[in-house]
Amino acid sequence: MDSHAHEPAEGTAPAPLRAPGIAGLSTPYRVVAALALGAVAVAACGHLALVFLHVAPSNTVSKRHAQTVDGWVYPEFEQNWKLFAPNPLQQNISVEVRAQVRTAAGELTTTDWRDLSAEDGAAIRHSLLPSHTEQNELRRAWDFFTGSHDEDNNPNGERGELSEEYLRRIALDRLRPAHRGGYILRIQLRSATRAVAAPKWSDETTDTRTYYRELPWWTV
Repeated sequence: MDSHAHEPAEGTAPAPLRAPGIAGLSTPYRVVAALALGAVAVAACGHLALVFLHVAPSNTVSKRHAQTVDGWVYPEFEQNWKLFAPNPLQQNISVEVRAQVRTAAGELTTTDWRDLSAEDGAAIRHSLLPSHTEQNELRRAWDFFTGSHDEDNNPNGERGELSEEYLRRIALDRLRPAHRGGYILRIQLRSATRAVAAPKWSDETTDTRTYYRELPWWTV
């Protein structure tokens, strides 16, 4: 094989070496790359600023833009200590619902309790891309309700009525597909709370009985 086969012919200038990275791109592509990097940098700075305002102590800026900050942070970037110390979760809470339905034949029936939390868990179990709505909507709605009501289910602030309406709409949205042709008159929700059992190697004893908190019937 001729050792000079790949050498440039005499009198021909060697091809210029291409610069590495963005500098090696043509001018239009360099402009596009610069704009893309700029957009990513602006988005990252905006995200960090909003999360900082969320976790920082209350101040004038965070109060003025509270709606924007909350809209960006919840639910994907929520910050809390429920997984780690000082307040890890030690209970499993399921939200259940039943309804009084007027069937198409005019009969009035009361359904069995339906475990909505178990349905959400089954929908996301073994899913590679679980839905944030299926994971958080019902749980957050129940937390919203319990946080704005006392133990007798009476609202303790202005957000009580809003939390009831929000929880009722979620329950109705789950129930209606199963009762097409009928008419849902009233619904009732309850929570089933069970303590997480202590591990087998522990001497700790845990009451793992189920405790229910029933809400009053709500007219639809």
